[in-house]
Amino acid sequence: MSATASTAWVVGTFDTKAAELNYLAGLVRAAGVPVLTVDIGTRSAVGVADIDAATVASHHPRGASAVFEPADRGEAVIAMSEALSALVRQRLAAGGVQAMLGVGGSGGSSMIAPAMRLLPIGMPKLLVSTMAAGDVSAYVGVVDMTLMYPVTDIAGLNRLSRTILANAAHALVGMLQHHAPTFDGTDKPAIGLTMFGVTTPCVQAVRSLLSDDFDAQVFHANGAGGRTLEALAAAGMLHAVVDLTTTEVGQHLAGGVCDAGPNRLDAAARHGLSWVGSVGALDMINWGAPSTIPERHQGRLFHVHNANVTLMRSNAQELAAAAQRLAEQLNRAPGPVRLLLPLGGLSMLDAPGQAFHDPAADAVLFDTLERLFVVSDNHRLIRLPHHINDPLFAAAVAEQVRAVV
Repeated sequence: MSATASTAWVVGTFDTKAAELNYLAGLVRAAGVPVLTVDIGTRSAVGVADIDAATVASHHPRGASAVFEPADRGEAVIAMSEALSALVRQRLAAGGVQAMLGVGGSGGSSMIAPAMRLLPIGMPKLLVSTMAAGDVSAYVGVVDMTLMYPVTDIAGLNRLSRTILANAAHALVGMLQHHAPTFDGTDKPAIGLTMFGVTTPCVQAVRSLLSDDFDAQVFHANGAGGRTLEALAAAGMLHAVVDLTTTEVGQHLAGGVCDAGPNRLDAAARHGLSWVGSVGALDMINWGAPSTIPERHQGRLFHVHNANVTLMRSNAQELAAAAQRLAEQLNRAPGPVRLLLPLGGLSMLDAPGQAFHDPAADAVLFDTLERLFVVSDNHRLIRLPHHINDPLFAAAVAEQVRAVV
């Protein structure tokens, strides 16, 4: 079978999981989908898959010896993962991959997941992994990968594993054969908005005001959401960013759990997208359950959001640091920037009578931004007397978006 004729790749270690992989491939083929089996076993025999392990390994930058010569299994597994990713990049460029279905334990999952993440968003990617019941962030990254927990270990076919693997195969077939409905708004510029629960009224209002002219995509500013936004911006999938909830900047600096990493705001700073944004939810740092909060924060003001989320009120020092980072990133931006400051409060909790209302701390944030943000014809700082969730603030945001996008 030629690679360019294939639709679904079924990938795994045929030296240990051939029965499961062939069972999956057979079900996908029986549903009318062409299949290419790909072997990433480091001890596989030749010819057990359409693309055998030696062929995969040959795509490593240092050749197949980088995979098969190391005595250390961990080194070989890492090298095979790099080889598979190189092969997928090559075949994607030639149109030879339309979907991936993988099966693995911890080692197999670590080899397959990086290659799956190379597939464009929207292209089916499903991994049956024994790791799927734990923290899967290292496998998924910020793509639309589906993980399925196999319940039993992947160590032979039985009545339970056949059922679960069949569900995986048929799920992939469904993704391939049933596409998302088309709609008439495909020509609308795509904009990315950031939202927290405590900034939801603002974001919903802005989205409503802009929906006739823009394809509004909202991202939860919980760390993964910010990384996803930045990744889509880097991939050219967004026309502009309406970054109303920049809490992830403060979370990164303070060590909170909603940390999007050091590259937050790169959409504007590095990629030059038009940026209209604010300081939403910078009044808080998120932690898990109270028992997880670092001891150094004893005595701070906390608000229990739910059993697994505890919010800590940002102090003046943390807000000044966040303002400095915001200014540094936005000052680098080559494109239009509109930074709107809601002087009436940063979140639902930062309002008169609410737990985090602290105008003095917020004033440090606003004053630091005014001092460090470089104003020009292209970069503007707009102070508004409204709370961030005031409809008048949302109207001002929408007006600025229409002015620069």
